[in-house]
Amino acid sequence: MLGAKDEQHLAFALSEGRVFVTQDADFLRLHAAGQPHAGIVYVPHGTPIGTMIRGLMLIQFVLNPEDMRNRVEFL
Repeated sequence: MLGAKDEQHLAFALSEGRVFVTQDADFLRLHAAGQPHAGIVYVPHGTPIGTMIRGLMLIQFVLNPEDMRNRVEFL
Protein backbone atom coordinates (compact mmCIF):
# COMPACT_ATOMS: atom_id res chain seq x y z
CA MET A 1 0.00 0.00 0.00
CA LEU A 2 2.94 2.26 -0.65
CA GLY A 3 1.64 5.72 -1.43
CA ALA A 4 -1.83 5.08 0.04
CA LYS A 5 -3.43 7.73 2.22
CA ASP A 6 -3.54 7.29 5.99
CA GLU A 7 -7.31 6.77 5.84
CA GLN A 8 -6.80 3.88 3.43
CA HIS A 9 -4.25 2.26 5.72
CA LEU A 10 -6.67 2.41 8.66
CA ALA A 11 -9.56 1.11 6.54
CA PHE A 12 -7.45 -1.82 5.31
CA ALA A 13 -6.30 -2.67 8.86
CA LEU A 14 -9.95 -2.54 9.99
CA SER A 15 -11.05 -4.85 7.16
CA GLU A 16 -8.35 -7.32 8.26
CA GLY A 17 -9.18 -6.92 11.97
CA ARG A 18 -5.67 -5.68 12.71
CA VAL A 19 -4.52 -3.10 15.22
CA PHE A 20 -2.41 -0.36 13.65
CA VAL A 21 0.96 0.34 15.34
CA THR A 22 2.44 3.70 14.41
CA GLN A 23 4.72 6.56 15.33
CA ASP A 24 2.79 8.93 13.06
CA ALA A 25 0.63 11.40 15.02
CA ASP A 26 -1.59 11.87 11.95
CA PHE A 27 -3.34 8.65 12.94
CA LEU A 28 -4.23 10.18 16.31
CA ARG A 29 -5.93 13.02 14.44
CA LEU A 30 -7.88 10.52 12.33
CA HIS A 31 -9.02 8.79 15.52
CA ALA A 32 -10.08 12.15 17.02
CA ALA A 33 -12.02 12.89 13.81
CA GLY A 34 -14.00 9.66 14.20
CA GLN A 35 -12.32 7.48 11.55
CA PRO A 36 -13.29 3.89 12.46
CA HIS A 37 -10.42 1.50 13.09
CA ALA A 38 -9.58 -1.84 14.71
CA GLY A 39 -7.31 -0.06 17.21
CA ILE A 40 -4.26 2.15 17.16
CA VAL A 41 -1.13 1.76 19.25
CA TYR A 42 0.87 4.97 19.22
CA VAL A 43 4.58 4.67 19.95
CA PRO A 44 6.55 7.91 20.42
CA HIS A 45 9.76 8.33 18.42
CA GLY A 46 12.80 7.19 20.34
CA THR A 47 11.00 4.39 22.20
CA PRO A 48 13.44 1.49 22.60
CA ILE A 49 12.45 -1.65 20.67
CA GLY A 50 12.36 -3.73 23.86
CA THR A 51 9.87 -1.30 25.39
CA MET A 52 7.76 -1.50 22.24
CA ILE A 53 7.71 -5.28 22.27
CA ARG A 54 6.88 -5.51 25.98
CA GLY A 55 4.11 -2.93 25.58
CA LEU A 56 2.60 -4.69 22.58
CA MET A 57 2.71 -8.03 24.38
CA LEU A 58 0.96 -6.49 27.39
CA ILE A 59 -1.76 -4.98 25.21
CA GLN A 60 -2.27 -8.32 23.46
CA PHE A 61 -2.51 -10.11 26.81
CA VAL A 62 -4.88 -7.62 28.49
CA LEU A 63 -7.17 -6.41 25.69
CA ASN A 64 -9.18 -8.45 23.22
CA PRO A 65 -9.95 -7.28 19.66
CA GLU A 66 -13.33 -5.85 20.67
CA ASP A 67 -11.69 -3.82 23.45
CA MET A 68 -9.27 -2.32 20.93
CA ARG A 69 -11.89 -1.34 18.36
CA ASN A 70 -11.81 2.48 17.95
CA ARG A 71 -9.39 2.76 20.87
CA VAL A 72 -5.93 4.28 21.09
CA GLU A 73 -3.26 2.91 23.41
CA PHE A 74 -0.08 4.87 24.05
CA LEU A 75 3.23 3.14 24.75
